[in-house]
Amino acid sequence: MTPLIELVHVRREFDGGRIVAVADVSLAVEHGESVAIIGPSGSGKSTVLNLLCGLDAPTSGEVRFEGRPVSGARAWAEVRAKHIGFVFQNFCLIPTLTAKENVEVAMLGRVGGAARRGERAVALLSGLGLAARVNMKPMKLSGGERQRVAIARALANEPRLIVADEPTGALDRKSAHAIMDTLVRLQRETRTALVIVTHDREVAEACGRQIEMVDGRVVGSGLAGPVRPAVVGGAR
Repeated sequence: MTPLIELVHVRREFDGGRIVAVADVSLAVEHGESVAIIGPSGSGKSTVLNLLCGLDAPTSGEVRFEGRPVSGARAWAEVRAKHIGFVFQNFCLIPTLTAKENVEVAMLGRVGGAARRGERAVALLSGLGLAARVNMKPMKLSGGERQRVAIARALANEPRLIVADEPTGALDRKSAHAIMDTLVRLQRETRTALVIVTHDREVAEACGRQIEMVDGRVVGSGLAGPVRPAVVGGAR
């Protein structure tokens, strides 16, 4: 089966080539699988995540969605709007809006009718244990609750891929475990592909597959459990 999304010999340079953030990386994410990209700060893992969802463009190489190359701001905007949900470390909620309104915003232009958007937002938040918080603004919520609002927002348009950049990084250990349990449960229930970037191996091991990066290269990969050394996509 054609992968949902893949990088093919992708390289990303900055500062006129003096900084190589990603060096000849090839990797594929299959439909419905969960993948953690792990590595220390500066390893290139967040750059890879940005390349996978078109928030950054490769210096060379190709990004494909369902086997078709995607390039250019317009093409990527359409792919993200239709198929990708985002969860960020710092939640990125609009502080002046309620939890329900933050989820509704993601549906503008995608789900017709204010009543329908409102019903879906409430259903998503309730499913994440936030039924009593739907009309609260982010500052009234705990960190774990804010991240659950962000997850509800990511699911609002029934994406085929959720990307999460250090989704537990701003949380205490108990809340981090709860958020990972929620993300993995939802991924399994909806068969949505999930890609998480993290420096936390315990977080990574909740995913079905782990890819380890160092200095812009993939240096290890493996199924659930510790990663093992491997040569993947030009890594060395």
